Amino acid sequence: MTVRSKIAMLAAEFLGSAILATVAINISRSQIGIGYFVAIGVGLTYGLLVIALGSTSGGHFNPAVTIGLWTLRKIQTIQAIAYLAVQMLGGLAAWQLANYFLGDDLRSIAGNTFDWKILVAEAVGMAVFAFMVAAAVYQRYEGGKAAALMGGGLVVGIIVASLASNAILNPAVALANQSWSRAYIFGPIIGSVIGMNLYVLLFAPANALLVRSTKTEDAKVVKTKAAATRTTRTTKKKPAARKKR
Repeated sequence: MTVRSKIAMLAAEFLGSAILATVAINISRSQIGIGYFVAIGVGLTYGLLVIALGSTSGGHFNPAVTIGLWTLRKIQTIQAIAYLAVQMLGGLAAWQLANYFLGDDLRSIAGNTFDWKILVAEAVGMAVFAFMVAAAVYQRYEGGKAAALMGGGLVVGIIVASLASNAILNPAVALANQSWSRAYIFGPIIGSVIGMNLYVLLFAPANALLVRSTKTEDAKVVKTKAAATRTTRTTKKKPAARKKR
C-alpha cells in the first residue's frame, strides 16, 4: 500500500464523516426535521458516499462501524485507530462549520442526565444498521448494491431509534450535532458490535466462518513456533565451560 493510498483512505473517512454530519445537522435542525425526513436524507447521503468513497476506504464514516468491523477482524488495529481519529475530526469540522454558517454555537440536544432508554434506543437502531453493513461486507456487495443495502439499513435504524432518542447512531455525528453524551457514544458502539457479530454467527456464509477460524488457528501456530524457537535458542546458548589452568 502506497503513501498516497493511505492518505486517500484517511481523507475519504474524514470527508465522508464531515459531509454526513453536516447533512444530519441541516436536516435535523430544519423545519422538516422529523424522524422520517432525517432518516431518508441521512440514509441517502450515506449511500451516495459509499458509492463515491467506499472503494477507497470501505465507507465507514462512523466510529461505531469501524469498531464493529474491527471485532470481526475486517480492519487492523492501527488502521482502525487512524479511522476513529479522522472520523471524529470530521465531526468536529462539521460542528465548527455549522457554527460559522449560523453565526452562533449549536445548542446541546443531548439532555443533562443519563437515560438508559436513549442508550438502548441508540444500540438497537445501530444494531439494525450494523447488521446490514455486515451483510454487505460478507456478501461482497460493491457500488450500488452496497450503497442501497447500507444506506437503507441506516434509514431503518434511524427510524427505529427515533422512538426514544435523537437517532444519531454515530458518535462523530453526535459530536457535530451537539448530541454528545455517554448514551450517544456507547449506545452505537454496543449496537454495532452486537449487530455485526449476530450476522456473522447466524447468517454469514460457512466459508467465511471457516476462514476466520483458520486465521485464528494460524496465529496460534505462529505464536507456538515462535515460542519454541526462542526456547531452542536459549537452550543452545549455554555458557562455555572454563578451562582449567
